[in-house]
Amino acid sequence: MAQQVEYVKVAQTLPGKLLKFFARYPPTFRPAITQQDAVTDPNADHTTESTVQTSLAPSDHPNPFKFHKHPETGRWHDPVYSLRRQADLVKLAKANGVEDLLPYTTKGSGEGRKRREEQGLRVKGTGVGQRVKGKAWERTMKGRLEKRKQAMLGMPTLVQQWKQLGHGRGWKKFPK
Repeated sequence: MAQQVEYVKVAQTLPGKLLKFFARYPPTFRPAITQQDAVTDPNADHTTESTVQTSLAPSDHPNPFKFHKHPETGRWHDPVYSLRRQADLVKLAKANGVEDLLPYTTKGSGEGRKRREEQGLRVKGTGVGQRVKGKAWERTMKGRLEKRKQAMLGMPTLVQQWKQLGHGRGWKKFPK
């Protein structure tokens, strides 16, 4: 009884979108009964104790965030909530601390982290041993700077030859 009062208090603080969603697709808790064998008396037969555990059980309506196949016609139905609306609901639920009550969605907070770990950054050139393509002037800049550096290092001998030939008469090494 005390838990129901707490649930009612939490429900009163939720925004309207979440209340409508949970009214239409309530998280259903069904008791899952597990059998445990316990020996009470060495001379007696085995007796079974049943313990009740509450768990989130599948309900009779499909996940509103996923495609589903109609059982009679075999046709596929679109999700009730678009990816944008799913993201909005997940953000609201996360802000109100009830994200765990939502059905599975790819927009959940754990899913994004899991996808990033599995697939990486997925930007071309950011992997090991890869380079970003860049523009043509960026790709050729290293070679041009090296060529310019070599020309500057050879400049004193070039100036000396220029002076010896008479300031340009018969000069064949004009820059291109």
